[in-house]
Amino acid sequence: MQGAEDANGREGTEMAPTTAADSPLAAALRDRLGDRVVALAEARGETTLEVAPQHLREAAALLRDDPAFRFSELMDLCGVDYQGYGEAEWETSQQATATGFSRGVEGEGPGRFRWSERPQGASVPRRFAVVVHLLSISHNRRLRLRCFCPDDGLPLVPSLTALWPGANWFEREAFDLFGIIFDGHPDLRRILTDYGFVGHPFRKDFPLIGNVEVRYDPDRQRVVYEPVSIEPRVGVARVIRHDAGLAQARAEAADRWQQN
Repeated sequence: MQGAEDANGREGTEMAPTTAADSPLAAALRDRLGDRVVALAEARGETTLEVAPQHLREAAALLRDDPAFRFSELMDLCGVDYQGYGEAEWETSQQATATGFSRGVEGEGPGRFRWSERPQGASVPRRFAVVVHLLSISHNRRLRLRCFCPDDGLPLVPSLTALWPGANWFEREAFDLFGIIFDGHPDLRRILTDYGFVGHPFRKDFPLIGNVEVRYDPDRQRVVYEPVSIEPRVGVARVIRHDAGLAQARAEAADRWQQN
């Protein structure tokens, strides 16, 4: 799972400040981290802390060792690609029609674009981020720690393997899928894709059809790599909308079933 924090008070690349009184955890974070806090947000009972890359290791060590926090468990570490954040290809609820799903198709209708016109990431100044989910068993609470990579061309953040050895494979996954480099990692190499794989498949600009086709050639008696033979298209999972007509049809069917 790569990135579930988008709905937690984030606008653009900045998190909205907490408007109500800080929770005890947020107050302690502001007090002990001081100017190392880039942003702090609380939404839906969850706390998200953002720090700069140069302060990531220092802040993480404090979160692990300070008695006020004791975030001893690193539950997850993932990469996030914010390219095209806030842009969508589907029609909105105001524009939607009753003609059915428009997902995964190309067209000229509102809210849709062709593959060649897909979002290119101009909506956010920083594209890649690393998100860490921490658990404090002592205090029975969780924290989301986020750090943006300062350079989109060479996304680089410090490794947390010295603090939480279990971060090793999580960081390798983020490197493999997003191309994020973790400075100080003891063995940074791909973990999910095949040897010689080109690109990083979870990046938003990675083509859904891939770059090459792989098949076994019985004549050559070996695996061969060839250019892809299918045309790219926009592919977005279907979204089930609330449909008054469908709800009425279901109610009528339930009535008929009860009568019979």
